Amino acid sequence: MPTVSRPRRLPRLRQLLALATDNWLARGYLAVLAASVAAMFLFPESGFAESPLMLTAPLSFLGVVLPFGPGTQGGGAVEVLAIGFWAIWLLLCALVNAAVLGALAARSSTAASSGAREPLPRIPDRSEETGTDTARSARPRLRRIRALLAPAVDNWLARGYLVVVAASLGFFLCAAYVLPDPGFAGIWPLMATAPLSILALLLSAPAEYSSLGWLSPLIFAASAALCGLFNAVLLGRLARKLRAGEPRPTTT
Repeated sequence: MPTVSRPRRLPRLRQLLALATDNWLARGYLAVLAASVAAMFLFPESGFAESPLMLTAPLSFLGVVLPFGPGTQGGGAVEVLAIGFWAIWLLLCALVNAAVLGALAARSSTAASSGAREPLPRIPDRSEETGTDTARSARPRLRRIRALLAPAVDNWLARGYLVVVAASLGFFLCAAYVLPDPGFAGIWPLMATAPLSILALLLSAPAEYSSLGWLSPLIFAASAALCGLFNAVLLGRLARKLRAGEPRPTTT
C-alpha cells in the first residue's frame, strides 16, 4: 500500500528556508531588512520606522486586519504578546519575500547554465532563410508573454493573490467613480500590490492635479494591476520551486 516516507510540510518548510538563505539576492534582502529594523528602533520618530513594513510588503499589510499588533491596549502582558505576534508575522513575511527572490535567482542561474550547454544553432543558407523567417516570427512574442505570465495563473497561491488584488481594485474604482466620498479606498490596492504600488501612485499623481483628474483613478488602477501581476508571477515561481522540490510518496 502507498505510504509517505515523511510529512510533506517539513520538507516544504526546509526548502522555503533554503531558498531564503542560499543565494546572495535573498541574503542581501534579509540584510537590508535587518538594517531597517535596527533603524526603526534607533530612530522611531523618523521615516525609517515604516521601512520594515514596506520591505516585507505586501504580506505584511495583512497585519492591518489582524487583531494583534503594535499599539494594542490591554496591559503589559497583552502588549508584549501583541508585539511578539507582530514580530513573528513580520519574520514570516520576510522569509516568504526572501524565498521569492531566491527562487527568482535560482531560475536565472539555471537558465544561464542551460543556455551555456546548448549547442550553437545551425546557420541556414539563403534558400532556407525565406521560408524560416516567416515561421520563426509567427507569434514569438505571444509565446514569450504566455510563458512569462504562466506562473501567475497555474497555482493556487498566485491565483488567490490575484483575487485579492482584483477585489481591492474593484472596490477602489467603485469608490472613485460611484460613491460620493471615496475616502481612503486607494489604500487597499496600494497595500495589496506593494511595494511596487508606490510607482503606480507616482504615475497617477500628475493627472490628479490637472484638468484630467477623472483619469487619475484609471491610471492608478492600471498601474497597480501591473504591479499585482508582477507580484503574482514571483509568487507563482516560488510555488513552482516548492512543488518541484516536494518529495514524492514511496510505495511498498
